[in-house]
Amino acid sequence: MSVARRTLLGAGLAAAASALTGCGDNDAPGPGAGGPGDAVTATDAAGNRVGFGSAGNTGPPSGAPSTTASASGAAVPAGQARYAQDVTALLRKQLPATPQTVTHKGFPGAVAVVLVDGKTTVHTAIGEALRYGAGPKLLTASKRVATRPDSIFDLASVTKVYTAILLLQQVDQGRVELGAPVRDYLPAFTGAGKERITVEMLLTHTSGLPVGAKVTGLPDNAARWNAVLTTGLIAGAVPGDTFRYSSVGLMVAGKIVEKVTGQRLDQALKSNLTGPLGLRDTGFNPNTWLSSNAKASRLAATDARSSRGLLRGTVHDDVANHLGGVAGHAGIFATATDLAAIGQMLLNGGTHQGTRILAAATVRQMLTNHNAGKPAVDPERPNRTAAHGLGVVLNQTWFMGRLASSRTFGHTGFAGPSLLVDPNRKLVLALLTNRAHPNWSWSNPDPVRAAVGDLLAREVN
Repeated sequence: MSVARRTLLGAGLAAAASALTGCGDNDAPGPGAGGPGDAVTATDAAGNRVGFGSAGNTGPPSGAPSTTASASGAAVPAGQARYAQDVTALLRKQLPATPQTVTHKGFPGAVAVVLVDGKTTVHTAIGEALRYGAGPKLLTASKRVATRPDSIFDLASVTKVYTAILLLQQVDQGRVELGAPVRDYLPAFTGAGKERITVEMLLTHTSGLPVGAKVTGLPDNAARWNAVLTTGLIAGAVPGDTFRYSSVGLMVAGKIVEKVTGQRLDQALKSNLTGPLGLRDTGFNPNTWLSSNAKASRLAATDARSSRGLLRGTVHDDVANHLGGVAGHAGIFATATDLAAIGQMLLNGGTHQGTRILAAATVRQMLTNHNAGKPAVDPERPNRTAAHGLGVVLNQTWFMGRLASSRTFGHTGFAGPSLLVDPNRKLVLALLTNRAHPNWSWSNPDPVRAAVGDLLAREVN
């Protein structure tokens, strides 16, 4: 996301605080250097999780070889695909060079989960979930927190996939029609030309609504949501004609979910998606449902230079934060394992471990390109195409790499997460990074996303 887009989203980041303080050398080694603190996990042939913890600390399953060789020549822990160590090595290159290095090439920490045909082939955790304090300030080694396989990350715009699923459930139940005007469900959705916007246009980013809404300086949440619903069209935009990425569209989609279910979006998420699937590590505002120990040990931090101070367990997106942390475009936190389950559910045609979430026909519609032949306007990514399903991005090499195809789908998030599903290979990749920690302007997360896609395209047939 460009600086311009982030400004439109109401970032309001304290640029004056961008200079680091307190970054003195520390002789003690820190987890950010990688190595002993890294963890790689997977499942064996029987489906048992192996290697959960520091790599090499867990023995192989009975009868399994202790190691195999990866393409890089490194030893691969038992139970891993041969390319697991190569994924880890690729990600580790993005970490700060040393424990004392201030900046990073990509991110302080990351977790990746790869599923192939429903089996976990890679589960790797590297670097640090918390490296900087407010200021930002490089923390001493004793105050940093290593990334764990079950670390919980801000999903940012990957939240849009969840909102789309919740809305499509209401389509399945006959409570919402994709072709109906949004105003049929939300009478407060007012403004010139907006009567032409349909529910489908919200999910395909063809509504003509802008990226962000102005919600600052208003007295309460009711006023802020009214500002969202009355946000006007982009000048000259014609609903349905052009792909323009719009977080406002998914904010409105989330309000439709609330209207027809009678539940707030966080409650609808738990009742209709995470609860049925048993995803206990997914939800809005994690500081309200995690234990004190989990908050300290499992939350990945994002910005450390904003006017809000260090963000950890608090949504990074400023508009979502002003809306109470619960919105259709951003605000969900999750582990890589939980995110991968969402991808696997869609890959399975709407079911996961015997629980049906969406009708198979609805999933097919969700994963079909609804924008064929339409232009795309995205100054940040001028080579981006309009290819988009209902709440999911389709066939985009800029983050999918060589896994991109007409059937490949997923989504990215500003804070560093991404979900990628390649039906041709029956592959799911959940890649969570804290690249916005402590400063989102330090790195572009797309190249490493594409590089992991390239690696997997070579290794998985």
